[in-house]
Amino acid sequence: MEWETVIGLEVHVQLNTQSKLFSGSATQFGAEPNTQANIFDLALPGTLPVLNELALAKAVRFGLAINAEIGKRSVFDRKNYFYPDLPKGYQVSQLDFPTVGKGELTIVMDDGSEKVIGVTRAHMEEDAGKSLHEDFHGMSGIDLNRAGTPLLEIVSEPDLRSAKEAVAYLKKLHSIIRYLDISDAIMAQGSMRCDANVSIRPKGETEFGTRTEIKNINSFRFVEKAINYEVQRQQDVLEDGGRIVQETRLYDSERDETRSMRSKEVANDYRYFPEPDLLPVVIDDAYIEAIRADLPELPDEKKARFMSEFGLNDYDAGVLVASREMAEYFEKVVEIGGDAKLAANWVSSELQGLLNKNDWDISDCPIEAERLGSLIARIKDDTISGKIAKTVFEAMLEDSASVDNIIESKGLKQVTDSGAIEALVDEVIQNNPDQVQQFKDGKEQVLGFLVGQAMKLSQGKANPGQVNKLLREKMQ
Repeated sequence: MEWETVIGLEVHVQLNTQSKLFSGSATQFGAEPNTQANIFDLALPGTLPVLNELALAKAVRFGLAINAEIGKRSVFDRKNYFYPDLPKGYQVSQLDFPTVGKGELTIVMDDGSEKVIGVTRAHMEEDAGKSLHEDFHGMSGIDLNRAGTPLLEIVSEPDLRSAKEAVAYLKKLHSIIRYLDISDAIMAQGSMRCDANVSIRPKGETEFGTRTEIKNINSFRFVEKAINYEVQRQQDVLEDGGRIVQETRLYDSERDETRSMRSKEVANDYRYFPEPDLLPVVIDDAYIEAIRADLPELPDEKKARFMSEFGLNDYDAGVLVASREMAEYFEKVVEIGGDAKLAANWVSSELQGLLNKNDWDISDCPIEAERLGSLIARIKDDTISGKIAKTVFEAMLEDSASVDNIIESKGLKQVTDSGAIEALVDEVIQNNPDQVQQFKDGKEQVLGFLVGQAMKLSQGKANPGQVNKLLREKMQ
């Protein structure tokens, strides 16, 4: 039987406010356990919540970026469940009246095809604390530093049909969040976490199958692996005559498998009711428009501008705008180097290769945009050739000197003196009479060999364009 996969993602994004959603406690990552939890976070009797207005503004900012409906009246609810790292015995969340309603975003697949994915809602809620098991024999430790941290839970429609589509959606979401500067979205630190709802159905069916939820997947790679494993598991169960149980599962990256955690709760199990200690949040058009006016240029807009302004193709522009930091780096390189296409080639190939090889983020790169821009400028004005530029690029990793100083100190300046190049060309013609005759007989490709011989004689320093032109003139 042919099966169709149906996936919906719930993505929890920790908003980068200085204090928590309803208390003044700090939200810094990596602090000593329980040093960032005040009397409200500990749920001591008589403490009352006060909404962090900046968290609300960041949620609205996200909603506008995905063209979503903005809830002018949103309501906080109590979601009741017991867990040791939830001192109040309930989580403050939003059910029927979220801050952000229906929206959408467009993903681009590897083959260039596009697909619009619906976003059901994005609601605000507080995070729970963290249970620690490794350092306690027969016991669990509770760290409440994270309790009350503001989250935006972004819920997609079940529009995704493969693990690759899910990853493309997650990466697009990650990019938008970073452009908006509403979260650092570092998955390894838990500031962006993904739950995947996965089901399968016979191809052609319209009814959804029974879904399972894979909780707290913390990397793009693991999202793809977890979904692929779960899809195969469900196929095996159904083809063996079994049935899928609606449940919550976890992904074990070491074993590359999903395992059952607990039966899946439904909304009724949580006994939602409006939070009596918080008034509904009411915002007006002026509030929304003030936030809209402050929105940055987003990835899709920036990509379109790079293509029209710099003449880049769709693929290169897409690579360069994938992260805000990369796009800003590229624009600085263009500003200094003066050649957008050359800059695009260097940033998306040499620089990206360096980052991938060392597992670096663009912010960790030892070659600043200003210095790479200077390197592009020296290629453009024929001070060095593209080949010599690669030698300079490698030297820039170890040497913080200016590009001009590196070129000078290593004697890498390109030979452009016409007299010196003519002498090289004469020597190549004299040493390779057979190839010269082949060129005269119409074998055009021999010219590449002869240019190579001249470049070898000059130790790569001759201007290849001048060599090519002079060789052609002399042999004709």
